Amino acid sequence: MLIAILAYFFVETFSSDTKTDGKKAEQTLSPEEYARQLRRDREEKDELFHHSNDSPITDKGTFKGLSYFEPDLSYRVRAALVPYTAEDKELKITYTDGTVETFERLFYADFFLDNEPQRLLLLKNEGTVSVFFRDATSGSETYGGGRYLDFTTAEVGSDSLVLDFNEAYNPYCAYNPSFACPLPPAENTLRVAIRAGEKYQAEK
Repeated sequence: MLIAILAYFFVETFSSDTKTDGKKAEQTLSPEEYARQLRRDREEKDELFHHSNDSPITDKGTFKGLSYFEPDLSYRVRAALVPYTAEDKELKITYTDGTVETFERLFYADFFLDNEPQRLLLLKNEGTVSVFFRDATSGSETYGGGRYLDFTTAEVGSDSLVLDFNEAYNPYCAYNPSFACPLPPAENTLRVAIRAGEKYQAEK
């Protein structure tokens, strides 16, 4: 089984200025411009999935592109970062192939969706900070194994962070079982439906 490195390459490639965790980016954000950029990014990702040797898609000849929710700025939220201060910072995360890897509990991200308070745990591994999460769409509209958001350590250097669920993506193992991907910890299961980001469309 191949261990799936988080799709950090894609996160960096498809990040635009709107991903930047800065108030200036939020203030100047136009919904129309944001939607156009997001669609361009998604088209570029489809191209890479269709042509790249690193793509998890095995039958590129029948690949028609990934499936997404429509861009929705209500799912782009600023979260307050609460440092994880308990002594049990190490967390064993199980992968889809049954292997286990150690991550560091770094922060809780506290935010609101649907006027309800939400909390997700941010985990660090090899220089990347990730949110592995499930929500009310998991297993129906989205991949049952959960979706991811990734950040650099520089992006989590302040007391807040923009969580843009329009950029939530499926791990490689959603499309190719030869990859092994980390499963979200139980505490990162949200009752709210996150109808933003990548849907689940199995390879045909």
